Amino acid sequence: MDAAEQNHLLPKKKKSETEDDKRRKRIVPGSLLKAVVRPGGGDSSPKDGDQIIYHCTVRTLDGVVVESTRSECGGRGLPIRDVLGKSKMILGLLEGIPTMHKAEIAMFKMKPEMHYAEKDCPVSAPGNFPKYDELHFEIELLDFAKAKARSHHQTKITIASDDLGVVKKIVNEGEGWESPREPYEVKARISAKSGDGQVLLSPKEEPYFFTFGKFEVPKGLEIGIGTMARKEKAVIYVRKQYLTESPLMHIAHDLEEVHFEVELVHFIQVRDMLGDGRLIKRRIRDGRGEFPMDCPLQDSRLSVHYRGMLLNEDKTVFYDSRIENGDEPLEFSSGEGLVPEGFEMCTRLMLPGEIALVTCPPDYAYDKFPRPPGVPEGAHVQWEIELLGFETPRDWTGLDFQSIMNEAENIRSTGNRLFKEGKFELAKAKYEKVLREFNHVNPQDDEEGKVFGEARNMLHLNVAACLLKLGEWRKSVETCNKVLEAKPGHAKGLYRRGMAYMGGGEYEAARNDFNMMIKVDNSSEADASAALLKLKQKEQEAESKARKQFKGLFDKKPGVITEVGSEIREQTKTGEEVDETKDNEEDDETQEEESTTTVSTDSKWSEKAWPIMKNVMVQIGIQLGVALFGVLIFQFVSARFT
Repeated sequence: MDAAEQNHLLPKKKKSETEDDKRRKRIVPGSLLKAVVRPGGGDSSPKDGDQIIYHCTVRTLDGVVVESTRSECGGRGLPIRDVLGKSKMILGLLEGIPTMHKAEIAMFKMKPEMHYAEKDCPVSAPGNFPKYDELHFEIELLDFAKAKARSHHQTKITIASDDLGVVKKIVNEGEGWESPREPYEVKARISAKSGDGQVLLSPKEEPYFFTFGKFEVPKGLEIGIGTMARKEKAVIYVRKQYLTESPLMHIAHDLEEVHFEVELVHFIQVRDMLGDGRLIKRRIRDGRGEFPMDCPLQDSRLSVHYRGMLLNEDKTVFYDSRIENGDEPLEFSSGEGLVPEGFEMCTRLMLPGEIALVTCPPDYAYDKFPRPPGVPEGAHVQWEIELLGFETPRDWTGLDFQSIMNEAENIRSTGNRLFKEGKFELAKAKYEKVLREFNHVNPQDDEEGKVFGEARNMLHLNVAACLLKLGEWRKSVETCNKVLEAKPGHAKGLYRRGMAYMGGGEYEAARNDFNMMIKVDNSSEADASAALLKLKQKEQEAESKARKQFKGLFDKKPGVITEVGSEIREQTKTGEEVDETKDNEEDDETQEEESTTTVSTDSKWSEKAWPIMKNVMVQIGIQLGVALFGVLIFQFVSARFT
């Protein structure tokens, strides 16, 4: 028996019962009757998930109109739009409309429990509606189609808002996968009619230009356009709650719904790279391929032409590669800090052949990069960039071991250069790239294994060094642990982990690592001794800082908690100043002597408690934690000796 036959014999999973399914089970025979007034066309009928558009006229059994959507019966002339299985509907229509065909008119005779008198009916009856009467519902099914939420692919109808306030119907399919979004620049031909067919906005030959997200078109129209592809034509139905005022058109207060006919002529991709409006990339010409799969990867070799301009009134050009570089393009590898950060961020989101206009603030342009002639400090600049092409990094698949190690060493050397230049994030990315590639390298003998292990340990330690520079002490410790797990007596691993412990205030752990260095490698004694000396200085600074924060804390009599708290707050405020100015020891001793002459007998306990307090406070390393812990100890001592 093959897999297909086995699957056929497997019991099918039951679909979970919906609330509408439960309602249908309560239908009593004879409570809903149907008479076809005009047959429809085709063989298909609406199903769950379809959007249905219909007119509805409700009459008493004597023929008196109760309510209607038709203008000739006193209504607005605006048909109803619902989605079967999603919209809240009376039970009679929920059961009856799926039996109809397109353009069919049918009369449904409903008992009260089939309309608004149904128990737990999800729809409220209109005011003065005879909800307990048997009524006739005349339904004309104008159209129905499969609906899908927020998609312009595979379906003709798109539900652009959850409450059905914005619905799009595709007239002509568009091109590509991308839709406009904030802050894209859009060109579209737009016309509008009210629900009863009154022209509100006449079509124009010249497209309307607007920036997405700037409230330049009604909210519902913008939501609908946000589901469209380039060159798509569609009708967007927008209900009252989404009809906001905009420069495009005036919205009358009595409008219940507007039908917008839209042709999305073109849109320019605009990206806010930092999210604060300072670094903006505008696509001027589309590139080749699919975004982002065909964009440059990390470590790709890019070839670009660019023109640099100052953002002044004259748009002064300070560089043009086509003129000043003999029409030779600029070539650089991404991730190596060879171009300004804003320049690289934007080019890595370009497709080959694309031209983009990049507006860049000083801190992402030339304030942190060698400044070209003619670019003043603090200058905002604009680059017009054309990505000619790029080469992806070399694939290591199939390379012999020595070639792999040579490639790894080249990348590590680049990381070392970036580290020396203070570009620690970029350097770390280089080291981590090699480590990821190493996951797929398998040494073939002991000699290769030894070389590979040493190279991997060195890379981990380089990453740890970057993390140290970035102040990420705990991550640095974890990275060093990878080396020390493989080789517990690795002197450089112990040294770097000790430095990370020291940076994080874990002084005892740091001391253990530095002492262990000397035991495992005598040649490292000089480095270990220097590190221990630095550690001692750090401890003294932390102790001095803690003493200044707690000076006077134990000099208070029991019960004077308010004054102690205020003194701690004052010391916390000036803690940084104390650390920076480094008051001399003579001043400290003078202040301690003065305080000693005024303390009570109970304050002598501070001398006994201080050594214990000192170790605890140094380990905590956080000013607020230190202060709170000290207050708790003070309360304990006071309570015990009162």
